[in-house]
Amino acid sequence: MRAVVQRVSEASVTVENEKISEMGRGLLILLGVEDEDTVDDVTWLSGKISRLRVFEDDNGIMNKSITDINGESIVVSQFTLYASTRKGNRPSYIRAAKPEIAVPLYEEFIKQLEGNLGKKVGTGIFAADMKVSLLNDGPVTIIIDTKNKE
Repeated sequence: MRAVVQRVSEASVTVENEKISEMGRGLLILLGVEDEDTVDDVTWLSGKISRLRVFEDDNGIMNKSITDINGESIVVSQFTLYASTRKGNRPSYIRAAKPEIAVPLYEEFIKQLEGNLGKKVGTGIFAADMKVSLLNDGPVTIIIDTKNKE
């Protein structure tokens, strides 16, 4: 499981000209799922992100988590995080999980993140053509892969 975590001042997701999620200060999380991922990956990643200290304290040091600042979050599924560009110029997505694996893990990730944060998490729509808008704060962008836990 792979996530691109962006600290944002604001973010939103629009599908077919309808804004389906909108938030202020917090984290925009782009989530990719591969066939080998399990609920253990979900649990580890949702915990890691909820504890990630990327918000500044009173001294201007990134020492606070999203829960410390009572921030918001949006999770957007993004199979392209598993793009392989080794051969040719057209990316291959063979490592990205098929919907029958990806959807349940994506939904479980949202559920666990909501439990970790103690609040509702905004989402995109799985497999939809989404327009994601964000104002990256910092910029702070972190890539986390559950295959690199150790």
